[in-house]
Amino acid sequence: MDFWQLAISGLANGSVYGLIALGFVLIYKATEAVNFAQGDFMMMGAFITIWLTNEQYLGFSFWLAIPLAILIMALLGYLLDVVVIRRMFGQPQIAVIILTIALGFIIRFAAGAIWSHEPQLLETPFAGREVHFGGLVLGFEEVAVIIVTLLLTMFLFLFFKKAKLGKAMQAASQNQLAAYYVGIPVKRIQSLVWALGGSVAAVAGILFASKGAVDPSTGLLGIKAFAAAVIGGFGSLPGALIGGLIIGLIEPFAAYGLPAGYSQVAPYALMLLVLIFRPAGLFSQMHEKKV
Repeated sequence: MDFWQLAISGLANGSVYGLIALGFVLIYKATEAVNFAQGDFMMMGAFITIWLTNEQYLGFSFWLAIPLAILIMALLGYLLDVVVIRRMFGQPQIAVIILTIALGFIIRFAAGAIWSHEPQLLETPFAGREVHFGGLVLGFEEVAVIIVTLLLTMFLFLFFKKAKLGKAMQAASQNQLAAYYVGIPVKRIQSLVWALGGSVAAVAGILFASKGAVDPSTGLLGIKAFAAAVIGGFGSLPGALIGGLIIGLIEPFAAYGLPAGYSQVAPYALMLLVLIFRPAGLFSQMHEKKV
């Protein structure tokens, strides 16, 4: 029974890693930029939801706060591209990487200045509820995290595969000049991708905050999510989720069966092995650019 309890807990944590990794992959698929501030976006989404919901702040209804937080983070992602990222056009990719790393530091500092560095909890209507399945006792939050993550991943996969806007985003990533010549508004498309990345980060933040305390350093979870994206394959949305789930499962079992401290190293050891033996990731869908 301990096995299944650890597995469910690992899947719930891995779902959050997977959602952050989805943000990495979304932005990379459409813009070929790596947003190392994606974990900090998640943390900011969590704090915005806490600010909207908790009685000590605005005290909005939880169900009203969720779409508001997602909308605010989408707007922040859109503005980030319009005001900052777009000005980096033509610069080497390393410049964008350094910019997003610096942005992560700024976001963590801003969150600490606004909401303090003390851990805070999100007030949810299902706090303390449990789901009984066989002999397992599962937190309602853990079950919700897993279900919402699977549904969101399925939606995004179908969006990029079937929707006209999703195909336009992929076309812009493959060849920006060709996409522009066939009438795709490349700059606007890229801004919408950053908005979508902000929205996904907000969902991840809400789910994470519903099952545990949040502080500004929570944004550093983005490092594990990056490992998940690398393991799954930086071009694959399902791969990002599976990579997150793999890391989520590794951690509790490594903590259970290995000496103290090894559980934190295990995900990165796996990432190293994947980079050595399958550099494109386990489920890579990346292709060479068409010219």
